[in-house]
Amino acid sequence: MKITEIEAIPFAIPYKKPLKFASGEVHTAEHVLVRVHTDDGLTGIAEAPPRPFTYGETQESIVAVISKVFAPQLTGLAPTAREAVHHRLNRTVGNPTAKSAVDMALWDIIGQSVGLPVTELLGGFTDRMRVSHMVGFAPPEQMVDEARRIRDTYGITTFKVKVGRRPFRLDVEACRALREGLGDEAELYIDGNRGWTASESARALRAMEGLDLTLAEELCPADDVMGRRWLVARTGIPFVADESATRPGEVTRELLGGSATAISIKTARTGFTYSQRVHHLCEGLGVEAVMGNQIDGQIGTLCTAVFGSAYELTARRAGELSNFLDMSDDLLAEPLRIEDGTLRVREGAGLGIALDPDKLARYRQDT
Repeated sequence: MKITEIEAIPFAIPYKKPLKFASGEVHTAEHVLVRVHTDDGLTGIAEAPPRPFTYGETQESIVAVISKVFAPQLTGLAPTAREAVHHRLNRTVGNPTAKSAVDMALWDIIGQSVGLPVTELLGGFTDRMRVSHMVGFAPPEQMVDEARRIRDTYGITTFKVKVGRRPFRLDVEACRALREGLGDEAELYIDGNRGWTASESARALRAMEGLDLTLAEELCPADDVMGRRWLVARTGIPFVADESATRPGEVTRELLGGSATAISIKTARTGFTYSQRVHHLCEGLGVEAVMGNQIDGQIGTLCTAVFGSAYELTARRAGELSNFLDMSDDLLAEPLRIEDGTLRVREGAGLGIALDPDKLARYRQDT
Protein backbone atom coordinates (compact mmCIF):
# COMPACT_ATOMS: atom_id res chain seq x y z
CA MET A 1 0.00 0.00 0.00
CA LYS A 2 1.42 3.38 -1.07
CA ILE A 3 0.41 7.02 -0.68
CA THR A 4 -0.84 8.33 -4.01
CA GLU A 5 -2.26 11.78 -3.19
CA ILE A 6 -2.60 14.24 -0.31
CA GLU A 7 -5.36 16.83 -0.46
CA ALA A 8 -5.41 20.03 1.62
CA ILE A 9 -8.88 21.58 1.38
CA PRO A 10 -9.52 24.95 3.07
CA PHE A 11 -12.95 25.40 4.62
CA ALA A 12 -14.60 28.05 6.78
CA ILE A 13 -17.46 27.66 9.27
CA PRO A 14 -18.59 30.61 11.45
CA TYR A 15 -18.69 30.34 15.23
CA LYS A 16 -21.97 31.09 16.97
CA LYS A 17 -20.14 33.72 19.00
CA PRO A 18 -16.55 34.98 19.08
CA LEU A 19 -14.21 32.96 21.30
CA LYS A 20 -12.01 35.35 23.28
CA PHE A 21 -8.86 34.67 25.30
CA ALA A 22 -5.62 36.42 26.25
CA SER A 23 -3.65 35.57 23.09
CA GLY A 24 -6.40 36.38 20.59
CA GLU A 25 -9.93 35.66 19.46
CA VAL A 26 -11.58 33.72 16.66
CA HIS A 27 -14.83 34.40 14.80
CA THR A 28 -14.68 31.72 12.10
CA ALA A 29 -13.17 28.23 12.00
CA GLU A 30 -10.91 28.70 8.98
CA HIS A 31 -9.47 25.18 9.00
CA VAL A 32 -7.97 22.75 6.50
CA LEU A 33 -9.35 19.30 5.76
CA VAL A 34 -6.55 16.84 4.98
CA ARG A 35 -7.23 13.66 2.99
CA VAL A 36 -4.53 11.11 2.24
CA HIS A 37 -5.28 8.61 -0.53
CA THR A 38 -3.63 5.24 -1.22
CA ASP A 39 -3.39 2.86 -4.14
CA ASP A 40 -5.54 0.38 -2.18
CA GLY A 41 -8.46 2.79 -2.29
CA LEU A 42 -8.26 3.78 1.39
CA THR A 43 -8.53 7.42 2.43
CA GLY A 44 -7.39 8.87 5.75
CA ILE A 45 -8.97 12.06 7.08
CA ALA A 46 -7.85 14.69 9.60
CA GLU A 47 -8.23 18.41 10.31
CA ALA A 48 -5.61 21.16 10.68
CA PRO A 49 -6.70 24.25 12.69
CA PRO A 50 -4.37 27.21 12.02
CA ARG A 51 -3.61 29.41 15.01
CA PRO A 52 -1.35 32.24 13.79
CA PHE A 53 -1.25 33.86 17.24
CA THR A 54 0.16 30.65 18.75
CA TYR A 55 2.10 28.74 16.06
CA GLY A 56 2.34 31.19 13.17
CA GLU A 57 0.39 29.00 10.75
CA THR A 58 -2.44 30.30 8.59
CA GLN A 59 -4.97 28.48 6.47
CA GLU A 60 -3.06 29.52 3.36
CA SER A 61 0.31 28.40 4.74
CA ILE A 62 -1.04 24.97 5.71
CA VAL A 63 -2.53 24.40 2.26
CA ALA A 64 0.72 25.53 0.61
CA VAL A 65 3.13 23.46 2.70
CA ILE A 66 1.04 20.29 2.37
CA SER A 67 0.41 20.70 -1.35
CA LYS A 68 3.81 21.99 -2.44
CA VAL A 69 6.22 20.44 0.07
CA PHE A 70 4.81 17.48 1.99
CA ALA A 71 2.74 15.79 -0.73
CA PRO A 72 5.67 15.47 -3.19
CA GLN A 73 7.92 14.17 -0.41
CA LEU A 74 5.47 11.54 0.84
CA THR A 75 3.90 10.24 -2.36
CA GLY A 76 5.03 6.67 -2.91
CA LEU A 77 5.76 5.93 0.76
CA ALA A 78 3.82 3.33 2.72
CA PRO A 79 1.45 4.81 5.34
CA THR A 80 3.00 2.44 7.88
CA ALA A 81 6.48 3.92 7.36
CA ARG A 82 5.86 6.52 10.06
CA GLU A 83 9.52 7.13 10.88
CA ALA A 84 10.35 7.71 7.23
CA VAL A 85 7.31 9.99 6.92
CA HIS A 86 8.35 12.12 9.88
CA HIS A 87 11.96 12.19 8.77
CA ARG A 88 10.78 13.84 5.56
CA LEU A 89 8.25 16.11 7.27
CA ASN A 90 10.89 17.32 9.71
CA ARG A 91 13.13 18.54 6.92
CA THR A 92 10.78 21.52 7.08
CA VAL A 93 10.83 23.39 10.39
CA GLY A 94 7.67 24.51 12.14
CA ASN A 95 4.23 23.85 10.59
CA PRO A 96 3.07 21.67 13.53
CA THR A 97 -0.63 21.45 12.72
CA ALA A 98 0.02 20.69 9.04
CA LYS A 99 2.37 17.85 9.98
CA SER A 100 -0.01 16.57 12.64
CA ALA A 101 -2.99 16.39 10.30
CA VAL A 102 -0.97 14.33 7.83
CA ASP A 103 0.17 12.04 10.65
CA MET A 104 -3.35 11.45 11.97
CA ALA A 105 -4.73 10.78 8.48
CA LEU A 106 -2.04 8.12 8.06
CA TRP A 107 -3.04 6.47 11.35
CA ASP A 108 -6.64 6.49 10.05
CA ILE A 109 -5.45 4.57 6.99
CA ILE A 110 -3.46 2.10 9.08
CA GLY A 111 -6.49 1.40 11.27
CA GLN A 112 -8.71 0.86 8.24
CA SER A 113 -6.15 -1.44 6.65
CA VAL A 114 -6.07 -3.81 9.66
CA GLY A 115 -9.73 -3.42 10.59
CA LEU A 116 -9.14 -1.86 14.03
CA PRO A 117 -10.02 1.46 15.65
CA VAL A 118 -7.06 3.80 16.03
CA THR A 119 -7.68 4.06 19.78
CA GLU A 120 -7.01 0.30 20.04
CA LEU A 121 -3.84 0.60 17.98
CA LEU A 122 -2.63 3.34 20.31
CA GLY A 123 -3.47 1.64 23.59
CA GLY A 124 -7.15 0.81 23.93
CA PHE A 125 -7.58 1.81 27.58
CA THR A 126 -11.22 2.90 27.25
CA ASP A 127 -13.76 3.96 24.63
CA ARG A 128 -14.74 7.38 26.02
CA MET A 129 -13.52 10.47 27.83
CA ARG A 130 -15.04 12.85 30.33
CA VAL A 131 -15.44 16.30 28.81
CA SER A 132 -14.15 19.67 29.98
CA HIS A 133 -15.71 22.85 28.62
CA MET A 134 -13.83 26.10 27.99
CA VAL A 135 -15.40 29.31 29.33
CA GLY A 136 -14.07 32.39 27.52
CA PHE A 137 -13.96 36.08 28.41
CA ALA A 138 -17.31 37.64 29.26
CA PRO A 139 -18.96 39.41 32.19
CA PRO A 140 -19.07 37.03 35.20
CA GLU A 141 -22.82 36.53 35.08
CA GLN A 142 -22.62 35.49 31.41
CA MET A 143 -19.80 33.06 32.14
CA VAL A 144 -21.86 31.48 34.92
CA ASP A 145 -24.94 31.28 32.70
CA GLU A 146 -22.94 29.54 29.97
CA ALA A 147 -21.38 27.05 32.38
CA ARG A 148 -24.76 26.21 33.89
CA ARG A 149 -26.29 25.73 30.44
CA ILE A 150 -23.47 23.39 29.43
CA ARG A 151 -23.77 21.47 32.69
CA ASP A 152 -27.53 21.12 32.47
CA THR A 153 -27.56 20.25 28.75
CA TYR A 154 -24.56 17.94 28.45
CA GLY A 155 -23.80 16.81 32.00
CA ILE A 156 -20.34 18.45 31.92
CA THR A 157 -18.98 19.33 35.36
CA THR A 158 -15.37 20.30 34.52
CA PHE A 159 -14.65 23.81 33.25
CA LYS A 160 -11.50 25.46 31.94
CA VAL A 161 -11.70 29.17 32.65
CA LYS A 162 -9.82 31.56 30.39
CA VAL A 163 -7.91 34.19 32.37
CA GLY A 164 -5.09 36.64 31.65
CA ARG A 165 -6.94 39.95 31.51
CA ARG A 166 -5.77 43.15 33.14
CA PRO A 167 -6.45 44.04 35.84
CA PHE A 168 -6.27 40.45 37.03
CA ARG A 169 -9.12 41.13 39.47
CA LEU A 170 -11.50 40.76 36.51
CA ASP A 171 -10.62 37.09 36.29
CA VAL A 172 -10.56 36.60 40.05
CA GLU A 173 -14.14 37.86 40.17
CA ALA A 174 -15.13 35.59 37.29
CA CYS A 175 -13.66 32.51 38.97
CA ARG A 176 -15.36 33.37 42.25
CA ALA A 177 -18.67 33.79 40.45
CA LEU A 178 -18.24 30.42 38.73
CA ARG A 179 -17.44 28.66 41.97
CA GLU A 180 -20.46 30.22 43.67
CA GLY A 181 -22.71 29.58 40.69
CA LEU A 182 -21.67 25.97 40.09
CA GLY A 183 -21.07 24.79 43.63
CA ASP A 184 -18.34 22.61 45.07
CA GLU A 185 -19.12 19.67 42.76
CA ALA A 186 -17.73 21.41 39.67
CA GLU A 187 -14.04 21.19 38.80
CA LEU A 188 -12.47 24.51 37.78
CA TYR A 189 -9.04 25.20 36.33
CA ILE A 190 -7.56 28.25 34.65
CA ASP A 191 -5.63 29.04 31.46
CA GLY A 192 -3.89 32.39 31.05
CA ASN A 193 -2.52 32.00 27.50
CA ARG A 194 0.61 33.88 28.65
CA GLY A 195 -1.45 36.99 29.46
CA TRP A 196 0.07 37.93 32.83
CA THR A 197 3.54 38.51 34.20
CA ALA A 198 4.87 36.09 36.81
CA SER A 199 4.15 38.55 39.62
CA GLU A 200 0.60 39.21 38.37
CA SER A 201 0.06 35.46 38.16
CA ALA A 202 1.24 34.98 41.74
CA ARG A 203 -1.07 37.72 43.00
CA ALA A 204 -4.00 36.26 41.05
CA LEU A 205 -3.41 32.78 42.44
CA ARG A 206 -3.23 34.14 45.98
CA ALA A 207 -6.51 35.97 45.42
CA MET A 208 -8.07 32.73 44.11
CA GLU A 209 -7.08 30.66 47.12
CA GLY A 210 -10.10 28.84 48.51
CA LEU A 211 -11.68 28.32 45.07
CA ASP A 212 -10.27 24.76 44.81
CA LEU A 213 -8.70 25.24 41.39
CA THR A 214 -7.13 22.03 40.09
CA LEU A 215 -4.72 23.31 37.39
CA ALA A 216 -3.11 26.54 36.23
CA GLU A 217 -2.02 26.69 32.59
CA GLU A 218 0.40 29.10 30.87
CA LEU A 219 -0.34 32.04 33.16
CA CYS A 220 2.85 33.83 32.09
CA PRO A 221 5.25 33.39 29.15
CA ALA A 222 7.78 30.58 29.33
CA ASP A 223 10.31 32.93 27.71
CA ASP A 224 10.31 34.85 30.99
CA VAL A 225 12.52 32.01 32.18
CA MET A 226 13.41 33.05 35.72
CA GLY A 227 10.00 34.56 36.43
CA ARG A 228 8.25 31.42 35.24
CA ARG A 229 10.43 29.17 37.39
CA TRP A 230 9.91 31.47 40.36
CA LEU A 231 6.13 31.28 39.86
CA VAL A 232 5.94 27.52 39.39
CA ALA A 233 8.04 26.89 42.51
CA ARG A 234 5.47 28.85 44.53
CA THR A 235 2.33 27.44 42.94
CA GLY A 236 0.46 24.85 45.00
CA ILE A 237 -1.39 23.22 42.09
CA PRO A 238 -0.03 21.57 38.92
CA PHE A 239 1.25 24.22 36.49
CA VAL A 240 0.52 23.13 32.92
CA ALA A 241 2.78 23.84 29.95
CA ASP A 242 0.75 24.06 26.77
CA GLU A 243 1.97 26.24 23.91
CA SER A 244 5.42 26.35 25.53
CA ALA A 245 5.79 22.57 25.20
CA THR A 246 4.83 21.66 21.65
CA ARG A 247 7.53 19.03 21.03
CA PRO A 248 9.08 16.25 23.13
CA GLY A 249 12.28 18.26 23.58
CA GLU A 250 10.35 21.27 24.84
CA VAL A 251 8.39 19.05 27.22
CA THR A 252 11.63 17.74 28.70
CA ARG A 253 13.09 21.24 28.96
CA GLU A 254 10.06 22.77 30.66
CA LEU A 255 9.66 19.93 33.16
CA LEU A 256 13.31 19.43 34.10
CA GLY A 257 13.92 23.18 34.15
CA GLY A 258 11.14 23.74 36.69
CA SER A 259 8.94 25.79 34.36
CA ALA A 260 6.00 23.36 34.50
CA THR A 261 4.74 20.41 36.52
CA ALA A 262 2.13 19.09 34.07
CA ILE A 263 1.66 18.97 30.28
CA SER A 264 -1.20 19.64 27.87
CA ILE A 265 -1.19 17.21 24.95
CA LYS A 266 -2.86 18.46 21.77
CA THR A 267 -3.15 16.07 18.85
CA ALA A 268 -3.70 19.10 16.58
CA ARG A 269 -0.02 20.00 17.02
CA THR A 270 1.67 16.64 17.75
CA GLY A 271 -0.58 14.22 15.85
CA PHE A 272 -0.73 10.70 17.22
CA THR A 273 2.93 9.77 16.72
CA TYR A 274 4.48 12.66 18.64
CA SER A 275 1.63 12.79 21.14
CA GLN A 276 2.62 9.23 22.03
CA ARG A 277 6.15 10.42 22.71
CA VAL A 278 4.94 13.29 24.86
CA HIS A 279 2.64 10.92 26.76
CA HIS A 280 5.45 8.48 27.41
CA LEU A 281 7.67 11.29 28.68
CA CYS A 282 4.96 12.41 31.10
CA GLU A 283 4.40 8.87 32.28
CA GLY A 284 8.09 8.22 32.73
CA LEU A 285 8.69 11.48 34.58
CA GLY A 286 5.63 11.05 36.77
CA VAL A 287 3.73 14.19 35.77
CA GLU A 288 0.08 14.71 34.95
CA ALA A 289 -1.23 15.23 31.43
CA VAL A 290 -4.44 16.81 30.18
CA MET A 291 -5.85 16.52 26.67
CA GLY A 292 -6.09 20.05 25.33
CA ASN A 293 -8.07 21.51 22.45
CA GLN A 294 -6.96 23.80 19.63
CA ILE A 295 -10.52 25.09 19.17
CA ASP A 296 -10.94 22.07 16.93
CA GLY A 297 -13.95 21.16 14.90
CA GLN A 298 -15.58 17.78 15.28
CA ILE A 299 -12.90 15.95 13.30
CA GLY A 300 -10.13 17.33 15.48
CA THR A 301 -12.17 16.77 18.63
CA LEU A 302 -12.69 13.13 17.69
CA CYS A 303 -8.93 12.75 17.20
CA THR A 304 -8.34 14.20 20.67
CA ALA A 305 -10.81 11.75 22.20
CA VAL A 306 -9.28 8.83 20.29
CA PHE A 307 -5.84 9.55 21.70
CA GLY A 308 -6.94 10.53 25.19
CA SER A 309 -9.06 7.42 25.67
CA ALA A 310 -6.19 5.16 24.57
CA TYR A 311 -4.14 5.68 27.75
CA GLU A 312 -4.86 5.53 31.46
CA LEU A 313 -2.84 8.70 32.15
CA THR A 314 -4.75 10.89 29.70
CA ALA A 315 -8.12 9.32 30.52
CA ARG A 316 -7.85 10.25 34.19
CA ARG A 317 -8.74 13.87 33.57
CA ALA A 318 -11.54 15.38 31.54
CA GLY A 319 -10.42 16.26 28.02
CA GLU A 320 -11.15 19.59 26.35
CA LEU A 321 -13.66 18.21 23.87
CA SER A 322 -16.52 20.68 23.61
CA ASN A 323 -15.27 23.66 21.59
CA PHE A 324 -17.10 22.34 18.54
CA LEU A 325 -20.36 23.22 20.29
CA ASP A 326 -19.59 26.86 19.51
CA MET A 327 -19.43 26.19 15.75
CA SER A 328 -22.55 26.85 13.69
CA ASP A 329 -22.06 23.64 11.68
CA ASP A 330 -19.47 20.96 10.87
CA LEU A 331 -18.43 18.47 8.19
CA LEU A 332 -19.28 15.11 9.76
CA ALA A 333 -22.18 13.10 8.38
CA GLU A 334 -22.98 11.96 11.92
CA PRO A 335 -22.28 14.74 14.45
CA LEU A 336 -20.49 14.04 17.71
CA ARG A 337 -22.64 13.76 20.81
CA ILE A 338 -21.75 14.57 24.39
CA GLU A 339 -23.94 12.63 26.80
CA ASP A 340 -23.70 12.45 30.61
CA GLY A 341 -20.55 14.54 30.44
CA THR A 342 -18.67 12.07 28.22
CA LEU A 343 -17.74 11.69 24.55
CA ARG A 344 -17.35 8.23 23.05
CA VAL A 345 -14.98 7.38 20.23
CA ARG A 346 -16.40 5.92 17.05
CA GLU A 347 -16.68 2.20 16.52
CA GLY A 348 -15.20 0.65 13.43
CA ALA A 349 -11.86 0.69 11.70
CA GLY A 350 -9.61 3.75 11.68
CA LEU A 351 -11.03 6.97 13.10
CA GLY A 352 -14.59 6.25 11.97
CA ILE A 353 -14.89 9.56 10.11
CA ALA A 354 -17.55 9.94 7.43
CA LEU A 355 -17.92 13.36 5.81
CA ASP A 356 -21.14 14.98 4.64
CA PRO A 357 -20.34 15.80 0.99
CA ASP A 358 -22.96 18.54 0.80
CA LYS A 359 -21.50 20.35 3.81
CA LEU A 360 -17.99 20.04 2.46
CA ALA A 361 -19.14 21.52 -0.83
CA ARG A 362 -20.87 24.36 1.03
CA TYR A 363 -17.96 25.38 3.26
CA ARG A 364 -14.84 24.66 1.21
CA GLN A 365 -13.00 27.76 0.08
CA ASP A 366 -11.08 26.49 -2.97
CA THR A 367 -13.93 26.22 -5.46
